[in-house]
Amino acid sequence: MQPRLILDNKQFQITLRRLCYQLIEVHNDFSESVIIGIQPRGVFLAQRIKKTLEDILKNKKVSCGSLDITFYRDDFRKKELIPSSTTIDFMIEDRNVILIDDVLYTGRTIRAALDAMLDFGRPKDVELMVLIDRRFSRNVPIQAKYIGKTIDSIASERVKVEWKELDKTDQVWLMEDKIAR
Repeated sequence: MQPRLILDNKQFQITLRRLCYQLIEVHNDFSESVIIGIQPRGVFLAQRIKKTLEDILKNKKVSCGSLDITFYRDDFRKKELIPSSTTIDFMIEDRNVILIDDVLYTGRTIRAALDAMLDFGRPKDVELMVLIDRRFSRNVPIQAKYIGKTIDSIASERVKVEWKELDKTDQVWLMEDKIAR
């Protein structure tokens, strides 16, 4: 299978901006809402969303943190996982939390993130935002409220999100997963 470009750089930027406007429709000025990106790659999306929201809202501060789920994963002992850092320097108790990841696949990462997040308090509401939703592949009943793009894929494929910060460009690819074979 040849890699297939799902989002090019221009589509990527348009998608990020659309997601921000969807958030503003629901959360207004973000005075009661916070953003938490799931380590490692959901943090890139969360930081981009934060920056874009602040630009649109004319420098209104949006609280944004990062959440490491390493020790909450159900496959923690099966893999060589390297913990990241959690940075949540704000209260989530009785706040609206937008949990952010780059790709939603089985839902197991989100389940682990929900468990980890509860160590910081009980939010009023939790919503999920993902750049790519690989529907039809859930192991747990989790659904995103804000979705950049939905794709249909099979188990032998993987989604690769390239971030300007790491890969010099913003793109999303669907390609053969050599590990799954």
